[in-house]
Amino acid sequence: MYDYSKEPRKVIFMIDSKSFYASCESVSLHMNPLKSILIVMSQAENTNGGLVLAASPLAKKLLGVRNVMRKRDVPQDPRLIVVQPRMNYYIQENIRINDIFKQYTPKEDWCPYSIDESLLDMTHSWHLYGESPYEVARKIQLQVKRETGIYLTVGIGDNPLLAKLALDLEAKKSRSLIGEWHYEDVPDKLWPVTELSDVWSIGHATADKLKHLNIHSMEDLAHYNPYKLADKIGKVAGGELFALAWGIDRSIISQRYSVKEKSYSNSQVLPRDYQVRSEIELVIKELADQVASRIRKHRKKARVVSLYVGLSYADHDKGNHGFSRQMKIEPTNNSKELIAHIMTIFRENWHGEVVRNIGVTYGNLIDDTYDQLNLFQSPKDIFKARKVDETMDSIRRQFGFTKLVRLSSLQKGGTAIKRAGLVGGHNGGNSYE
Repeated sequence: MYDYSKEPRKVIFMIDSKSFYASCESVSLHMNPLKSILIVMSQAENTNGGLVLAASPLAKKLLGVRNVMRKRDVPQDPRLIVVQPRMNYYIQENIRINDIFKQYTPKEDWCPYSIDESLLDMTHSWHLYGESPYEVARKIQLQVKRETGIYLTVGIGDNPLLAKLALDLEAKKSRSLIGEWHYEDVPDKLWPVTELSDVWSIGHATADKLKHLNIHSMEDLAHYNPYKLADKIGKVAGGELFALAWGIDRSIISQRYSVKEKSYSNSQVLPRDYQVRSEIELVIKELADQVASRIRKHRKKARVVSLYVGLSYADHDKGNHGFSRQMKIEPTNNSKELIAHIMTIFRENWHGEVVRNIGVTYGNLIDDTYDQLNLFQSPKDIFKARKVDETMDSIRRQFGFTKLVRLSSLQKGGTAIKRAGLVGGHNGGNSYE
């Protein structure tokens, strides 16, 4: 048995807002999120008719609805309520819920994990609010339910990993919606798990690799030779999996990871297959222009531009997924120049394939503190180009992106106007329009 005496023993809460999108919509309709039969269905063009983003617990239980289920596969049932996503509303509710979390622990010990999950290090504060961590978790649940109508699921652990495992493997199945795991629970609670892909961070591909190594349970993984595991899976991945099987996690929530090199990007799954060159180039130009606006907002210039072009699903079956290329450039944040560089990459690498995904990235950024003069462009032209970009940015910030668009965006194939109201690729408005 592993000696846990030298491992950090904290009080970590991993908190999940249960069926978050569906719960928000249920509350807005004055319904109990655990008793409603409701789904949030995205009908953006790139979902091919509709895609389930979230389903209430009863919709899953009674009708078998699953997240990412296609509209055509959703059971026709008169009890089922179907609503469109409202991403801005969900973000607003997420902020409200996290503001409650921050009442129980210092800001540096709070970490948003996703739009519906948060990590709290309660080690130094839980005793201020109850007799036990379990009691404090219950208080947080009740306060959030009272103020927002949302039910919370809480995993409590000696470290972030154990809290996450307690959340996924115990709390979500518990009547109280609370699970608590300590190092001593690993043999009894984690090792019996045989559906390896149910365990956080183990995907189906990794689970298949482990099964080929005759690892069929978390106990098998914990007792597999770690050196052989590293040799078969990879040094880093093998080490992480071995630590996972023993519940080891030495990360500290207050020590935030800082990205050394920032970049900005936009990507899009197209609403249909694009094969006409002019239509593909139009979308690329729209994305390139939008990312240019973003780096200007942050007063940066790009020294590297990148373009990703993903091909249609039919081409995937043939083993051709597209291309991703980058180019070093003179520092700039001028839309016209950046678009020209991105188009150069596209025209050198596209050979008539059918396109379904496009992504534009600007990286290797520097501060926008000066303009580099050159022999082929007058200072007056440089100043004029900058003023045009700044004026467009100002108008869009004040009145919205769609109030000033390039004429080309009105042509067939343009997507910028339709995407302007989306958040995370889905409807962001606070209405059911």
